[in-house]
Amino acid sequence: MRPVTTTPRLALAVSVATLLITTATAARADDTGPSEPPGTEPSATAPVKIDPTDPDLKLPEGATLAAPKVLDIKSVVEDQSGDERREDTNADVTFALQAEVLFSKDSAKLGDEAKARIETIAEEIKKQNATRIRVFGFTDNLGSSAHGDILSKQRANAVQAVLDQDLNDPNVTFDVRGYGEQYPIADNSTEEGRKKNRRVEVSFPRTQS
Repeated sequence: MRPVTTTPRLALAVSVATLLITTATAARADDTGPSEPPGTEPSATAPVKIDPTDPDLKLPEGATLAAPKVLDIKSVVEDQSGDERREDTNADVTFALQAEVLFSKDSAKLGDEAKARIETIAEEIKKQNATRIRVFGFTDNLGSSAHGDILSKQRANAVQAVLDQDLNDPNVTFDVRGYGEQYPIADNSTEEGRKKNRRVEVSFPRTQS
């Protein structure tokens, strides 16, 4: 039997293929999680196209490479009180405001202080020149699921109305949803966790570095 030799070009190609398969698998696993509502998946794409049929990329017979992609780098900043959180990725900016700083208990009416907080988000939207904005409301798992769905949508509507007034831009479109107790970001078995889950998130595409 002839010994198997590996040329430098083939060895490099196999290494690239292994890296891409590992990266693509990890990307699919991390695309969305239980705390990420539909429509918020990372949108970054790979800068280099790879030909999955290249003969130098030796894969098992019948196998092809998954589409390569760039994984988002996420930066999270939370204020000392934990009432407000900002997440920045390559593609999006997301603000999460706890319901307690916006609304009274079981209410969807915004106070003056809450409107001032929302105004700072509107300024960031203007800075990013964003025209597509998502406003999602969430609750904890206390009470009925149906009530949580209604209350979270009412709160999202209230935040959207203030943003719309502050932006005053006919080119801006909103996606407003109430998810109730779905997509928790903390443990609902503790009051500290439930407090984090009662929130309104405002997210929009990043257009400025």
